[in-house]
Amino acid sequence: MQKENRNVERGFAFYDWGKSAFETSVSVAILPAWFTYLFLEANGLNVRIGSIEMTGDAVWSFAVSGAALLVAVVSPSLGVIADRRRVKMWWLRILTYTGVGGTILIAAAPFLPISTQWLWMMVLFVIANVGLNGAGVFYNALLPHLGEPEDMDRISNLAFAYGYLGGGLLLVFHLGLLIGTGYADWAMMFAIASSGVWWYVFALLTFRWVPEPEISNEMEPLSFVESTKLGVSEVIKTLSEVRRFKVLFLYMFAYFLFIDGINSVTSLAGVFGPAVLGLTTQDLIMTILVIQFVAAPCAVGYTKLAEVWSTKAALQVALVIGTSVVFMALSFAPLQLESHDEYDIQVTWTGANESDLNGVFQVTFNPNAGEFAQVPDHSEQELAQRYLNVLPLVENSQIEGVYEWDWDGDLPSVVETTDASTLYSLFMELQDSRFSASLNSSLDDGALHDLNEPPWDEEWDTVAPVVGEGHPTSIGDGPLDGIAVFMRDNFWQPFGISVTMQFLILGCIFGSIQGGSQGLARSLFGQMVPESRSAEFFGFFGFFGKVAALVGPVMYGVLAVAYDSRVGIASISILFISGTIMLRFVDVEAGIEAAQEEDRRIRGQSFSEE
Repeated sequence: MQKENRNVERGFAFYDWGKSAFETSVSVAILPAWFTYLFLEANGLNVRIGSIEMTGDAVWSFAVSGAALLVAVVSPSLGVIADRRRVKMWWLRILTYTGVGGTILIAAAPFLPISTQWLWMMVLFVIANVGLNGAGVFYNALLPHLGEPEDMDRISNLAFAYGYLGGGLLLVFHLGLLIGTGYADWAMMFAIASSGVWWYVFALLTFRWVPEPEISNEMEPLSFVESTKLGVSEVIKTLSEVRRFKVLFLYMFAYFLFIDGINSVTSLAGVFGPAVLGLTTQDLIMTILVIQFVAAPCAVGYTKLAEVWSTKAALQVALVIGTSVVFMALSFAPLQLESHDEYDIQVTWTGANESDLNGVFQVTFNPNAGEFAQVPDHSEQELAQRYLNVLPLVENSQIEGVYEWDWDGDLPSVVETTDASTLYSLFMELQDSRFSASLNSSLDDGALHDLNEPPWDEEWDTVAPVVGEGHPTSIGDGPLDGIAVFMRDNFWQPFGISVTMQFLILGCIFGSIQGGSQGLARSLFGQMVPESRSAEFFGFFGFFGKVAALVGPVMYGVLAVAYDSRVGIASISILFISGTIMLRFVDVEAGIEAAQEEDRRIRGQSFSEE
């Protein structure tokens, strides 16, 4: 019996091991950065949806919210049915297959035209999220059936530890693959598709080892219409029982707030990093790896902390740390460009000395520079076409009228030109772009002036180097940019702490609380839920969690459009603070007693009917 129980717990934990591949490699590490890259290729900085100009991170946040809303609406009704029929594992299978299928199909994006790749990714990501979040309702509902209330912390945090370890191990493989192939499209496709396969394979262990929970007095099968009516009517009935389960509902409201903060940080970090801070995919994956391998042992560590204090107290500690993470994110800023080779477009005068005026300008580009928008008639493509004679650009072999950086083997090609006036005009136009440019010359100002060509006069010094308004290092105009500017000028820049290292520090701190906070939050809820109505209440748990997942990204998206992305991130702190304060008023012992009383009532009804 002990070995059987151990297999059941391992089977429960292995589902987290499998699905974390999607949550880690796809949702955070690879897809947001790839989406941002393709979005910029197709649309530049913004796309107009209706009458609103939206950035890539805002579009992504609304996609995450849409997936959450679809699940949130149906979760409570599905939970009601699952408590009256033995269908928890059946629904877990169906929704897992939906999530796995959506994940694998995301990888087909590169086969589509460049203008629709980002849209395909977004739609399939929503479908995969519906599968993931829907399956989570029934997966979480299994927890109260796996042990006694005192076992909840251990089992819940064990599953989260498995999840972080499993997702982290696969991410190590994905990172090696992507670096080894230079982030080739096929490698990105394989990484995403293999995440779906990983999820499916380990879910099979859950399907094999975790039994369908027994149900007293199981009801007869119902039609779809009858099931819908029953689900809705029972949800309404449950909502009328707020007084009987007031502690549980109070906790759900607190959970609604603080889990929104946790999930928002997780879901938006992957797009905030590339879009706002200019992080590369490699930077992002390294940060996620740090989070995974910090979160796994810390999830177990919070179990020990809960044993010494209490589940509630340990959770409150985690939430206070989570709040500090949001404020730290406001201070992050890419360091100002200092050396010539850090700029996107690098112009070098080849004259050997002051008397050598017969040299040429060599124009090359930084391999980390973003591509020009990859759709015809875009403003960035118009810029590219105006400066074909001075920039290393070639026409895209698949899209007529679209130009991209010209690569010659492992190094970018170089354009040699003596057209100083065109270069000057380019530098002027780049001030309104998302690119940067620098002039590196061995000649002094006087020698340059002796070229007797415009613009070789004092004006040149005011233009070079150029950092465009949309470049990640261009901060200072937003309402909260002063925080980042102050930290960059007084801390990050003097100590040489790059934005990658800043993000890694954040990852370590957030990783230390992520697994523990999620595991303890689920465990605390499981302790106060009647075992006889676990799926129903975990349906509400899922509803609050998914609506919460809707509110955070929508709030971020709206504020990012109205103000900027830093204001959007700052709004997440409100969720952490409000949820932490409300959690203080949750009487856990009273909640457990109410759950036990409901189980006794249900068992009494079943006995009398027999």
